[in-house]
Amino acid sequence: MRHAFPVALASVVVLAGCAASAPVGVGDELSGTVTVLAAASLRDVFDDLADRFRSDYPDVEIVLGYGGSSGLAEQIISGAPADVFAAANPATMSTVSDAGLAVEPVVFATNTLQIAVPRGNPGNVAGIADLARPELAIALCDPTVPCGAAAVEVLDRAGVTASVDTLEEDVRAALTKAALGEVDAALVYRTDVIAAGGEVEAVEVPEASEVVNVYAISPLTEARNPEAARAFLDLVLSATGRTVLERAGFGAP
Repeated sequence: MRHAFPVALASVVVLAGCAASAPVGVGDELSGTVTVLAAASLRDVFDDLADRFRSDYPDVEIVLGYGGSSGLAEQIISGAPADVFAAANPATMSTVSDAGLAVEPVVFATNTLQIAVPRGNPGNVAGIADLARPELAIALCDPTVPCGAAAVEVLDRAGVTASVDTLEEDVRAALTKAALGEVDAALVYRTDVIAAGGEVEAVEVPEASEVVNVYAISPLTEARNPEAARAFLDLVLSATGRTVLERAGFGAP
């Protein structure tokens, strides 16, 4: 199995479970605000984990921001206040690390693409080759974000030139287009199809098994609340975090 974005430097992204510091225990005196910026595909998982975090640390206000990983990385590099960053591929995390702003990123999950179609599959989409049909409306993520870059590689492997009608800034925007019936198909993460429930139907993409997105998370060197940042990271990497990720359809690192 080949990663869509292989890690060039082992020192940039390490395996889950190898974080440098010991976990912060429940009941430790933490307060203030912790800001987490995360890839849009992590919304449901991190919303769940944030609720658990609030229960464990009631004196900490946790603020979550979601979007395309590359856009979030640009915000961090430009000085946006944040304590934790979770990206949908190591290449994007590396841009933050290379700027000296990430502290020992950790790989914590994987994901692959599926086709999402509106309920009833009105375009009769049966596989990735159908994304080339000019009469269909097709949504992809912009190639500058991880889901879009992965889509480019999957389409290339399949030898398909998609008839693209819209390029979206993140994967949830592409998914919404399919859920609302504004497009006949969208190439999104399998976890987003699961999160949408009955709002969309899934069409498998066998070629996607060879293009795996690898998620990395890191506290930030400019964190205003590094202790709370580490506590949230520890929760993501814990057995509880692993259970929540698996339930959402994410694979192990």
